[in-house]
Amino acid sequence: MWYENPNTEKIQQRSKELNKRLTAPVASILNCLSNLFCPILEGREKNSVSFSCHLSSSTLILHVKSELLGLPFCWDFRCVAAPLEMMSCHLLRPLMAMSLAMHSQVQELASLLLQKDAEIEDYRESGATLSLERLKTEPFKEETFLHTFETETLPQACRLGDGRLFTSNLKSLYVAVTQQQARTARKRHWAESEDFGSLNHATSQDPTEEVVDLPAAEEKTETQLLSAQHVEEAVVSSSQAQKAQMPVVKTKRKKAKGLFS
Repeated sequence: MWYENPNTEKIQQRSKELNKRLTAPVASILNCLSNLFCPILEGREKNSVSFSCHLSSSTLILHVKSELLGLPFCWDFRCVAAPLEMMSCHLLRPLMAMSLAMHSQVQELASLLLQKDAEIEDYRESGATLSLERLKTEPFKEETFLHTFETETLPQACRLGDGRLFTSNLKSLYVAVTQQQARTARKRHWAESEDFGSLNHATSQDPTEEVVDLPAAEEKTETQLLSAQHVEEAVVSSSQAQKAQMPVVKTKRKKAKGLFS
């Protein structure tokens, strides 16, 4: 897989290098290239366009010759090997998704055929008959269908030739799959951005500042307890002082009198 990602300056410079008699803005050059290649990618021949390719170990140069407003127009695509991530994004993942989508489609069609067979059998049991014998079909059997597909249809399907069969028949499915993957990637990116923003907002607060707000009722209760404690201590101190000032009276013990004293 080869690719090129030139910027505006490179496109303008290459246009002046290859088409010295032509002066055009970058948007017009890209529009011209799109008009040249889109019909070819869609399978339509254009006799006014010719290609030549030069392949080396690290680069691929695709030289294009055509005409633009009666003037010769040339262009070189100077491509390099695509990295693995790009190949996975543009080729492997879409093909895997297309395979899963087509498998689901086959399963739905098989289920629909089984329902149709059950409906036809109900008509037959009710006494209905076909007006044309050539419309009669055999009941659908999924195992037989898969065996026939693998032995007869699959070898023919593998003969893609130059790949135009894939381009014409499966292009819409490839476009739908890549668009769905792009939407999913955008949603994931937005979700990650929102999570990152929430994390930054949470960490922007100073963790060393600890603010403790006591309810008014708790503050009032604590104040009342402290006041009661001070009052109790004052009462105890006063009572101790009064006891210290009071004289101590000692009573004499009387001798016990017996019967013979």
